[in-house]
Amino acid sequence: MTSLPVDGDDRWGPPRLTARGVVVASLAVLLLGGGLWARFPSLVALGTGLAVLVVASVLGVLLAVPVEVTRSVSHTRVTRLAACTAEITVTNLSTWASVQLEGDDLVGDELRPVRLPRIAPGASGTGSEVIPTGHRGRVRFGPLVLRRSGVARLAVRTSRHGEATSVLVEPRVLDAVALAPGLRRGHRGAQERIEHGGTDLVGLREYVPGDDLRRLHWATSARRGQLMVRQDADPALPHLTVLLDDRLESWADPADLEEGVDVAASLLATAASVESPGRLLTLVGGLELESTVAGGGAGAALERHVREGLALLQARPGVDARPAAMTGQPDLLAIVTGTRSDLAALLLDAAAAPTAVLAVVDPDPERLFSAVQGVTVLRGPRAEDLVHGWRTAVAR
Repeated sequence: MTSLPVDGDDRWGPPRLTARGVVVASLAVLLLGGGLWARFPSLVALGTGLAVLVVASVLGVLLAVPVEVTRSVSHTRVTRLAACTAEITVTNLSTWASVQLEGDDLVGDELRPVRLPRIAPGASGTGSEVIPTGHRGRVRFGPLVLRRSGVARLAVRTSRHGEATSVLVEPRVLDAVALAPGLRRGHRGAQERIEHGGTDLVGLREYVPGDDLRRLHWATSARRGQLMVRQDADPALPHLTVLLDDRLESWADPADLEEGVDVAASLLATAASVESPGRLLTLVGGLELESTVAGGGAGAALERHVREGLALLQARPGVDARPAAMTGQPDLLAIVTGTRSDLAALLLDAAAAPTAVLAVVDPDPERLFSAVQGVTVLRGPRAEDLVHGWRTAVAR
């Protein structure tokens, strides 16, 4: 677990009556006044008893017990729908007084109670809370407000501990297995299209101990007087562009966008795993992310800046937005959208790519696979369904 510092302000605020305390105090005054006015000893005794109870409750919280609060979280970055918990430890710094505390922590927009045991002098008590990970983005939690209640909870004293901290919820990455075969050399800038394998020389660099000696370029090494190593690229690596429809009007439900972002992240991660160039574009948000392939290899993870960009992406109004996905001439274009988008316009743009796939997050699809104008159309309510369709109809 990752420990997060809590800038503790352990100064307790002044005692105050709770709503119950105000009612009891008002009733005590009423009974005392009415009993004295009517000369009714029973009412005076009852009012006096209630007044003593209120005073005892206030005196019970009057003495501030020093405490120290630390917070730890299982992960500061977590995948959507994964488990994430925060643990709060309260240490009683008093040498003689035990303390019973309750807490409230603001998690997102919801105030959640934190249950703590009775803490003996010098001991610590721990409470935990579940961090919601159903939606991407930064989930903020804190500050923690501790409450110490008096007798019968008639009076309370509070203290505030720490500033707000956060957990970044990132999109899920599902296994899409592979991409469709490419038609263009895998290095940037090459526009020649071919349909066979092999390798192309795309650059040279100085030899580093551990490099494969079979990749030495002897002619250049002899000419420059130092060992030079070839940098090759596979001509058949596809250039993947993922166009994510971030228009608010395209999605029937905010949860559908979460599934769509998972699909986009999964495709980009698949490109990285096979060392293919990958790019993400959005329609209205102006987000453009590129995943590099250097040092990737099989099983390469999606880069940190790509995961963070997708985690913070939000839908925006933009009815008249037009895609610019063909910029850079991708071999493989994948458009991810919702059921309320203008599918005809997206199909028209997709048809210009050599290989195009339209993935639609559809809560109630009639068909999971279809082909329209040479574009493979995948439909499904969840990211798992769309990625399964990709594995079945696209990857080979």
